[in-house]
Amino acid sequence: MSNTSPLTLPQTDIRAGFQDEIIVLPLERILATKTISPRIKSSSKFKTIVASVQAVGIIEPPVVAPHGKTGSHYILLDGHLRLEVLKDLGEKEVRCLVSTDDESFTYNKHISRLPAIQEHVMILNAIERGLPEEHLAKALNVNIGNIRRKRNLLEGICEDAANQLKDKMVCASVFPLLRKMKDVRQYEVAILMNDANLYTTAFARSLLLSTPKEKLVDPGKSQKAKGYSEELLASMESERQLLDREYRLITETYDTDVFNLVLAQNWLMRLVKNERIKKHLTQNHPEILTQFQKIVGMKSLVPQEAT
Repeated sequence: MSNTSPLTLPQTDIRAGFQDEIIVLPLERILATKTISPRIKSSSKFKTIVASVQAVGIIEPPVVAPHGKTGSHYILLDGHLRLEVLKDLGEKEVRCLVSTDDESFTYNKHISRLPAIQEHVMILNAIERGLPEEHLAKALNVNIGNIRRKRNLLEGICEDAANQLKDKMVCASVFPLLRKMKDVRQYEVAILMNDANLYTTAFARSLLLSTPKEKLVDPGKSQKAKGYSEELLASMESERQLLDREYRLITETYDTDVFNLVLAQNWLMRLVKNERIKKHLTQNHPEILTQFQKIVGMKSLVPQEAT
C-alpha cells in the first residue's frame, strides 16, 4: 500500500473579468485611447459599421474600465470605431460592458474570419427568423446579390463534401466549380483540398479540369485548359491518384515510423556511450561512428521544413 498522499491543487480565487451589469454611459464620459484618422473613417470597414449601427444598433457593447477613484469617467478598452460612429450619428449615450481590469491587450488581437459555409448558415438562420434580405444587406453594407449568393452557397453541393469543408476557409468561388461535379467527385475534391490544406479557386479549377467526364454533371460542357490535351489531363490525373495513394500510405505509418526512430536513436545513444564499443568503432569503423553520432545529436527526427 502506497503512503503517498493524494495530489491536492492550491486554492485559487477566480475573479470575473467583467461586472455583472451592463451600464449606460454618456459618450462624453468615455475616454478614447486612440484617434480615428480620416483615412480610417473613409474605409469600407468603418462604413460597414456605420450601416450596421444604423440598421440594428450596437450589437457588441464597447468595453470600458473605470478611470481614477471618482469613477466619473471610463477608459475605452475596445470599441473605438463603434464609439466614433455613434458620435457621427449624433448619439448621446451607449450601453457598455465594464471590465474589472484596465488592460486593453486582450481585446480583438486575433480576429478570425468566418468560414464561407458558417457564414451561409448564419445568413440562412437570420432569414428563417424573419429578417428580410434587404435589411440584412443594409446591416452588412453589401449588395443584396451578395447576400443571395451566400444564401444559395450550398445549392448543388452534396452533404458529405459540405461537412468536409464546413470549418475551412474556402473561397466562395470554389463552390460553383464543385457544382459542375457529381457528388462522389465533390467529396473526393473536398478530401484532396483538406489533405493539401489548400482551398483556392485555382486549385479547385485544376481538380475540375482533371475530373473524368463520367464524374461531371454535364460532360458535354467539360472545360478544357489551353495547351492541355485530354490525354495529358488524364495522365496528370492518374499520376495525382498515384501520389495520393502514396501520401495516404505514408500518413498511415508516420506515427509508428517516428516512434521506431526515437527508440533507435535512444539505443544508439547508449551504444556510443559504451567506451569499449566506441573504441572499437573508432579504430575499425570511424565512418559508422560518425553517422551514429549525427543521429544521436539530432534534436528532432522531423525535417525542419515539415515543422
